[in-house]
Amino acid sequence: MTNKGNYYLTTAIAYTSGKPHIGNNYEIVLADSIARFKRKEGYDVFFQTGTDEHGQKIELKAQDAGVSPKEFVDKVAGTIQGLCDLLNISYDKFIRTTDDYHEKQVQKIFKRLYDQGDIYKGAYEGMYCTPCESFWTESQLKDGKCPDCGRDVKPAKEEAYFFRMSKYADKLIKHINEHPEFIQPVSRKNEMMNNFLLPGLQDLCVSRTSFKWGIPVDFDDRHVVYVWLDALTNYITGIGYDAEGNSTEQYKKLWPADLHLIGKDIIRFHTIYWPIFLMALGEELPKQVFGHPWLLMNNDKMSKSKGNVIYADDLVDYFGVDAVRYYVLHEMPYENDGNATWELIAERSNSDLANTLGNLVNRTISMSNKYFGGVVADKGAEDADLDNDLKSTITGTYAKVVEKMATLRVADALTEIFGIFKRCNKYIDETEPWVLAKDEAKADRLSTVLYNLVEGIVIGASLLEPFMPATAEKIVAQLNTKLRGFDEVEKFGLYESGNKVTDQPEILFARLDMKEVAEKEEALRLAMIESVKAAEEAVEEANVIDIEPKEEISYDDFAKLQFQVGEIIACEAVPKSKKLLCSQVRVGSRVRQIVSGIKAHYSPEEMVGKKVMVLVNLKPATLAGVLSEGMLLCAEDAEGNLALMTPEKEMPAGAEIC
Repeated sequence: MTNKGNYYLTTAIAYTSGKPHIGNNYEIVLADSIARFKRKEGYDVFFQTGTDEHGQKIELKAQDAGVSPKEFVDKVAGTIQGLCDLLNISYDKFIRTTDDYHEKQVQKIFKRLYDQGDIYKGAYEGMYCTPCESFWTESQLKDGKCPDCGRDVKPAKEEAYFFRMSKYADKLIKHINEHPEFIQPVSRKNEMMNNFLLPGLQDLCVSRTSFKWGIPVDFDDRHVVYVWLDALTNYITGIGYDAEGNSTEQYKKLWPADLHLIGKDIIRFHTIYWPIFLMALGEELPKQVFGHPWLLMNNDKMSKSKGNVIYADDLVDYFGVDAVRYYVLHEMPYENDGNATWELIAERSNSDLANTLGNLVNRTISMSNKYFGGVVADKGAEDADLDNDLKSTITGTYAKVVEKMATLRVADALTEIFGIFKRCNKYIDETEPWVLAKDEAKADRLSTVLYNLVEGIVIGASLLEPFMPATAEKIVAQLNTKLRGFDEVEKFGLYESGNKVTDQPEILFARLDMKEVAEKEEALRLAMIESVKAAEEAVEEANVIDIEPKEEISYDDFAKLQFQVGEIIACEAVPKSKKLLCSQVRVGSRVRQIVSGIKAHYSPEEMVGKKVMVLVNLKPATLAGVLSEGMLLCAEDAEGNLALMTPEKEMPAGAEIC
């Protein structure tokens, strides 16, 4: 196909607070099918995905896990990228918001917006949702809870930088009205206009001081850049944007993005905040933002405590990659939420994949081998009515698929493709090859029938490739041919007459025993519930107490110092340092990372398990490139020997020293 130009596609970047479930993975599979389809259409596609790795929620989760935030996100980001690879995702770029080049550009963007007056310093007071990392006014709450996730909120007040959203609101409204394709589906556009833009935008908090795990505001290091200004800019930093005007050729080639594919729950951030940030930077807006629906479990949100979370790797292990891809793509409505259960996936696999597709390929190859030794030849012995109807159905499918994909109706496109396989199965019933085989005079007709079936399967597999790439390759390999480009799927008769299919057809999709499927699902459900219960019991049994934290202090404010008993749960040497050890210290229910110059006196192994005296409200500092969130107290003799200060009697981690 001739080159149709560039096509830049992104997904939302996955938040690294934990392993994503199949509802999260649906988006990346959807994006991959679009990217692969566009490549076959002749576009030069650049497909970017990645991970969002900063914020208070991650800082707290890292503390609970007893590791640094970077260690925590490294592990989760690896899991997320591994799931992408498992699902055969053809991304061109996997960006992480902890990537050095991204962090530097975010700082540049923040400074530029501040210098031009779009960002100003103030103070924020409102209700804060930690999981969503969002502030809300009382009027925005739903039944006193976060309007986005439904969780509890708490009062919060802190100094912050704000973005002047209202400055660009009218310009954004005008753009949306003049570009009806910008926000899709239309219901999402109406929601943004009626609920947010038309009532008037409030200025947006774009920095935080109550936690440290974020990109520092380089001209005011008490602040870190708020997660949305950090995360959203990945779409331009990942392709070479530079806030100082030195953007790369790749950026100039690819921007504006053709499609931002996101979940409906973050549509506001991508269709209001992100466009306004771009307007302030003087950049073009993306061409389209598509807010897809959610994939639910038994029509309910997935929850570990309920045991109803489905993970992609569990599904792939049981059903196979392409069966999982097919289900999430085919069963997800365009606008409304979809539904998934192990039973539904198994039923769809049995009906569409094993019966309609797999059985068709197997029967066709088996009959070719049985009647003609595997040789497929077009003898020109046609039944005009039957054959022309088959051929018109097959060659007319591509146009229908293109029409569906143009509006991102991927499920409908798959239905059109499977229409080819269903029509081929019907053709077998109509022509009855087993009856033709009994009459030697009809051998040419039988050969032509089998040729038509093979040709139809090749065209169907070539259309199926963007959605089920491995399956499509397996099909044509068994037919001893190659997948075709989209410029060849409207032509019938390109399969080389006289070609020979494989001797032993491979079963593409085995029929599944529904009882075994139910047993597997129940075993996973019970294991999940048990793991949640064990984690809760571990927290309840922990011998810790908490006290009210005091304000951060400098060293000169010694009288204000806050001391508590800490328990060292992990320790390691600081790389490239002769003196420093880095300890993970449990103080109450929180784990702190503390760097100490005691390597000459204690080995990391000796440190683990000790109860120690901790200065907990010392201002965090970076020593040898490692963040330290407190100080371990030691006694020192005349010879410079050190001894950690420990409680005389057994005390729980978190006990106040007074």
